[in-house]
Amino acid sequence: MLCKLPQEKLFYLVMASKEKWSQRETRRQIESGFYERFALSNTNMSALPTQLPTNVNEHLKDIYSLEFLELGDDFSENDLQKSIVRNLKKFILEIGNNFSFVGEEYRVQVANRDYEIDLLFYHRVLQCLVAFELKITDFKPEYLGKMNFYLEALDREHKQPHENPSIGIILCKSKDDEIVEIAMSRSLSPTKVAEYTTKLIDKKLLRDKLHELGELYNQSKNAE
Repeated sequence: MLCKLPQEKLFYLVMASKEKWSQRETRRQIESGFYERFALSNTNMSALPTQLPTNVNEHLKDIYSLEFLELGDDFSENDLQKSIVRNLKKFILEIGNNFSFVGEEYRVQVANRDYEIDLLFYHRVLQCLVAFELKITDFKPEYLGKMNFYLEALDREHKQPHENPSIGIILCKSKDDEIVEIAMSRSLSPTKVAEYTTKLIDKKLLRDKLHELGELYNQSKNAE
């Protein structure tokens, strides 16, 4: 077994049963540091409307491992999008099997103008549309305004009456947490800024980041 900690082993046993992972997929998730990535996922989401389930972060990660796309070091946003669609089954295993694919370059129309959302999914547990915007650069504050526009268009014209407000995931090459926090501090739009990697992540780096966040949390509690 590749897990060292008892709680880590239990976590993967529960997730493998819940997500119906094969032995091969379970090993991939362990090697990609899913336990650590899951623990880091409860951050960087803007304020949520009261209609949205409070457990939303249980279904959205902070870091996605897309090494199965085999993109190499130099690729465009179009390359990233097309490769995800070609590997859609593996992508859904990574983001969670409660996601159902709706379409790529999904068209929304506002004032007789067409706009295209890179990827659109539906989440069966959260009961809402989930829009993915794919970026090959670091997060920029202006990305949030574009996503807000897409989510409002989806909610006005595409959301069903029984569904929750749409969620946005801005999937970037990397992000600075301070920039994300300031960009989202006054936003009421339910949007998650997440990172992706096209290579397996060093689990030690993830654990170091978890340790760092734990120390910051303890310092904030001691300061109170």
